[in-house]
Parts: sequence; C-alpha cells; structure tokens
Amino acid sequence: MKLFNSIFGHADETRGRYPEWLIESAIDRAVEGTDPRIKFVSGYRKRLRPAVIRSMDHVVALVDAFPEAVPIGRAEYSEDPRLGALFASADSMLDTLGRDKALRDYLGGPGVGSPCVTTLIMVDRVDRRGLGSELVDDRLQREVAQIRVSFSAHRLLDPTDSEQETRRHLKRRAFDHLLSLALRHISESQVERADLVRQRDLLYRKLSALEEGGWSFEPVGDHALDPSALQVELDGITQQLDALGPDTGLLATHLDLVTEVLDNPQKHLWTDGVELYLDAMNLLRHPQDPSARHIQLQEIQNERGRKAIILLVSLRPRDLPPREDLISAAERYLY
Repeated sequence: MKLFNSIFGHADETRGRYPEWLIESAIDRAVEGTDPRIKFVSGYRKRLRPAVIRSMDHVVALVDAFPEAVPIGRAEYSEDPRLGALFASADSMLDTLGRDKALRDYLGGPGVGSPCVTTLIMVDRVDRRGLGSELVDDRLQREVAQIRVSFSAHRLLDPTDSEQETRRHLKRRAFDHLLSLALRHISESQVERADLVRQRDLLYRKLSALEEGGWSFEPVGDHALDPSALQVELDGITQQLDALGPDTGLLATHLDLVTEVLDNPQKHLWTDGVELYLDAMNLLRHPQDPSARHIQLQEIQNERGRKAIILLVSLRPRDLPPREDLISAAERYLY
C-alpha cells in the first residue's frame, strides 16, 4: 500500500455514508501507518472497523466545519482584520506566501498556470506580556501592563486549484495525524527486552518519516524527502520490523493503542474558536475600546498540547511577487 495516496476521494467522504472500499482502505491505512504486524492479530479488521469509521466521521466533520475560504490579496488585506492581525503588512503577506515551499512546489508542478489556489494557512500564536505607554484620559502613562499577540512560523498546507480538493486533502491529513499520534503511543510504550528496544527505535524512525511526509500539521523542512524516497525508507523499516517476527501478545497491545486513538478521535485532535480584540499593533484591548478590531479565528489542537491558528484562504498566484533566481539574489547581496 502506498502510504502517500489519499483514502478520501471526490464525494465519497460524506459523513456516515462511506462505500465499503473506502472503509477497507482506511483500515489498511490504519495498520500500515502504525505497526503493519497488527495484521497477525486474529480479528484485527473487525476490531478496527468501528473505530476507523468513527475517526473518518470526525475528520470529515472537523474539516467541513472550516469556514469558507477567505480571499487573500493586497486589496483584501486592508478589508479583513484577520489578515491584518496575521501579517505585518500586505507586502510581507504576499512575500511570505510566495516563499512558502508547499506553494512553490505546487505552482511549479501540478498547479502550473492555475489562476486561483486554495490552501490552509497555519501560524503559531504567542502572547507576550510587557510594559508600554498608553494614552489615558489624554495623558501619557508609562509602564502600563500590556499583552502583545504575535503570529509566526507561517506555513501553507495542501494547496490545490479548488476548495473542495483542498478540503479532501486536509481530511486525509487529519486522519493521518491521528495515526501518527497512535504510532507515537506505541513508540513510547515501555520496553525492556533488547529486541523490543530495536523495534521501538524502528517505530520512532517510521514516525519521523511519516511526519516528514505530511502526516501531521507540523512544519516540514525545506530538505524533506519526496514521497517516493520516503516510501523507500518506510519499506525498509517495515522489512526490518517483519524480521523481528510477530509477538502476538505485544501486537495485541499495539492494536489496543491504535483502536483507543481512533475510537476517541475528539480527544486527540480538535478545533476551537478564538476571539480576539486587537489594535493595529496587535495589543489586546477591551471589546469596547475604539481601537479594538474584533477578530475571530480557529485554532487546531492535539493531545500533546500542540496548537496552531488556521485559516483557509484563496489566493491568486499573479498577486505574488516574482521569484528571484539564485544568481540574481547573489548579485543583489554582493554588489
């Protein structure tokens, strides 16, 4: 099974109404994406089936609840307070989007010539407390306690030429993220025997490879392997795991761990609404403050405490600054 293929497709992901082939594919993916030796446990498919369906329902509902994609561009920046909060200026916004690796790869490959691209923006939010100056009753007061909200580590996920297709990819990503959490539970289980230590190390390697391949909502480095190279690495890890042989007692425990995550997906991955009142400097303000902008965002969270602000957007590639080749960049800095 190719782990980088999507289990969701077209209109087949309607919540609660899945074709049999899709359910079977999702069960296969749950096994291959965690510990493939689970298939040696008698009745594993029957055990996984209701949990897999519950997770499919969860990720479909989760992504379908994302608001409609927000148009993003120079004109929209001054009109939408969310964009003004997430980016320092219209120029920096377009520059950040244009430098994103996922978007560059898409526009240089399957998205060549696309007039419009839908993608999910993810950013990290940090609240910093400090002291600053405030104008109170026409008098300048110093050392006033303030909270400044900053947004950093902007990245784009799953750019495509249609909102429906991007949502489909995000459903796959959310399902895969649940599997990566289950795999982490397996990897972190206590072991003592030498052969099990070797197994744990292999599972950690697999987890790292899957996260590099987009099985999470974490940022991926610029030097990440492409899916074909990752598939080769994963195949090698699977062969080494198979060589350790099946330990049905241990594998039954692994099946329990996977089932627990997939049976309770809402405990492991969810979204919350975020309501902020920020001024032009991204300082938190009282809702009645005339300088406050009312900003409503969504935040995605997982069981490990990882959080990120998310915003589904629609952009026009023609609005992005032209890419600078390496030679031009070198000349600009050297001369």
